Amino acid sequence: MMEEKVVLVNEKDEQIGLMPKLEAHEKAVLHRAFSVFVFNDKNELMLQQRALDKYHSPGLWTNTCCSHQRDGESNLEAGKRRLQEEMGFVVPLKESISFIYKAPFDNGLTEHEYDHIMIGYSNEEPVINPEEVASWKWMSLDDIKVDMKQNPEEYTAWFKIIFEKFYEHINLS
Repeated sequence: MMEEKVVLVNEKDEQIGLMPKLEAHEKAVLHRAFSVFVFNDKNELMLQQRALDKYHSPGLWTNTCCSHQRDGESNLEAGKRRLQEEMGFVVPLKESISFIYKAPFDNGLTEHEYDHIMIGYSNEEPVINPEEVASWKWMSLDDIKVDMKQNPEEYTAWFKIIFEKFYEHINLS
C-alpha cells in the first residue's frame, strides 16, 4: 500500500506541494487538515475515542472525525469520505472556520495544520471502524468543557485547541 500524502500549504492555504504523512509530522511542515463535528437533535456532539494503536494520540477523545484532504479533494469531499471510513455514515456537511495550529507530541511528531472545521447533523448511531475508532459517545458541549478541564490528558491536542479558541463557532445552541 502506498503511503498517504498530505497537501502542503502556505499560511494562505495555497497548495505548495505534497509529502508523505509521517514525514510531514516528523518535520512539522504545515499541511491541510479537517475536523468534522456531528451534532444530534439534542445539540450533543458525537465524540470518538481514537483507536489504541494509532501512531499518535491513541485512545484519546476527540471530535467526530478528522484527517487530511487528498490532492485535488475538496474539504467537503474529504470530510464525507473520512466520516464514512471512520464512523460508517455520511451526512451533509457545511464549512465553518479554518485556523492554523501547531502541537508537538511526546513521540517526536508534530501536528502543524491548516485545519478546516466542518459541521453536520445526525441522530444515527455510527458503525465504527475498529482500525480507526475504539469507542464513541454523545456529549453536550457544556459537559465536554467541564470534563476537558478536569481530564485534559484524555483529549487530543487539536480538539482542546478548537474547543478553547473556537467554541463560539461550534456552540450552535
